[in-house]
Amino acid sequence: MLSSHIPYPYKRVSESFEYPYICSFINTSKTSFKHLQPPQTMASIQPAEPWLLENGTVKRLTKETRHGHGHSRTAHNKSSSSLRRKSNISLVSKVPCATLRNFLANLQEVILGTKLAILFIAIPLAIAAKYLGFSRPWVFSLSLLGLMPLAERVSFLTEQLAYYTGATVGGLLNATCGNATELIIAIFALMDNKVDVVKYSLLGSILSNLLLVLGTSLLCGGIANISIEQKFDRKQADVNIALLLLGLLCHLLPLMYRYASLETPLATATATLNLSRASCIVMLLAYLAYLVFQLFTHRHIFETQEDENEDGMDASAEETPVIGFWSGLIWLIGMTAVISLLSEYLVDTIEEASTSWGISVSFISIILLPIVGNAAEHAGAVIFAFKNKLDITLGVALGSATQISVFVVPMSVIVAWIVGIKMDLDFNLLETGSLALTIIATAFTLQDGTSHYLKGVVLLLCYFIIGASFFVSVSPIAPGNNVVKMGLESTNQEIFRV
Repeated sequence: MLSSHIPYPYKRVSESFEYPYICSFINTSKTSFKHLQPPQTMASIQPAEPWLLENGTVKRLTKETRHGHGHSRTAHNKSSSSLRRKSNISLVSKVPCATLRNFLANLQEVILGTKLAILFIAIPLAIAAKYLGFSRPWVFSLSLLGLMPLAERVSFLTEQLAYYTGATVGGLLNATCGNATELIIAIFALMDNKVDVVKYSLLGSILSNLLLVLGTSLLCGGIANISIEQKFDRKQADVNIALLLLGLLCHLLPLMYRYASLETPLATATATLNLSRASCIVMLLAYLAYLVFQLFTHRHIFETQEDENEDGMDASAEETPVIGFWSGLIWLIGMTAVISLLSEYLVDTIEEASTSWGISVSFISIILLPIVGNAAEHAGAVIFAFKNKLDITLGVALGSATQISVFVVPMSVIVAWIVGIKMDLDFNLLETGSLALTIIATAFTLQDGTSHYLKGVVLLLCYFIIGASFFVSVSPIAPGNNVVKMGLESTNQEIFRV
């Protein structure tokens, strides 16, 4: 009966007043209670996890409270980590040579540390197919598969470098390299003067993130958690939607100006080009303000909650980098070089693949390239939706769409401006209309801060019908001056008006 009064180590402090009396009673009755162990004092009891009292209830300390400043993990880091595989270095540690042992350990972490490691075999196959004269659709397909694990590994390497550079520089690295694949493909397409491929691929990335990724995540998460109401923080979603609407405005104005202008087609094209370049500068300023907002002033909105394991411990509290700084930097440069090589193969063979498969270039650029190129990140978003962690899912889908809309697209226009290629923000009526309706549908879906599977169904159906519209539309891609092409289109429109 006496043991029932001994407080459990995690009982509320308000009940600990009984403790001195019990201790005193036991100490004065040692001969009668030799079978009982002397109770420990409250100071000597060390729970497995630090605790705080807040408003009469216990609250576990976060990693930031324990260490003052921690390595914060964004939604992109969380999403990519869901596809990583823990490496066993017991065999590598037996190698006697230190240099060889370090190289093998890094090789195991970088190449074999992902569940997509089997797809690395597509990289040498794509290079062999290129130089052995295989059909160009095979080169295109193998290059597309090879980009899947590379995109996930770039995210892993930037996170490893963030351990050494600090949270701020690490956040900038993640923001810069988060959509490195799309930016590299856009640059190579620009160098080949395929402006329409650049526009289609970037538009497809935005559409796939907002409709396919988010729709699949809400559908799967709603079915897996059908008995509960899924909730998320609207603050991050509101910020991203506002930036997406700004990007949409910058796309709409050149299109509306082209239809409303009464000038000659060439003069209209020149004015549209200048308006597009000015809009791109505004978008880059908005992205700079977004980085300051995300990394400095309102960082708490974008930081994700830490995972907990079965014991209630902070799963990422003891995380340490698995590779060194210089090793990570060298691997990152190497991965970027391989992405550049495969991107060049993609751009060179996309038209032949389109002809061979009987599919338009617009459908391949808008649908296939974004799906396969970001499959690892998309799969991570769906996995976290299954776990009822919609904040991470929204951070991946909306964050990627926002970064492409207000950073990658205007940066592509600026790069084209620098190299002397006339690229504007006029994405034509079908493309811009699809983008506008996508952003509006996403904003209405996320307006109440809750989710269920029907919202995912609606977003997926929107994506399917948009994909069908690009499947049936045939837009021939001919390299040449984009302004002249737009002037010819304007001339044709004037003829139809007459």
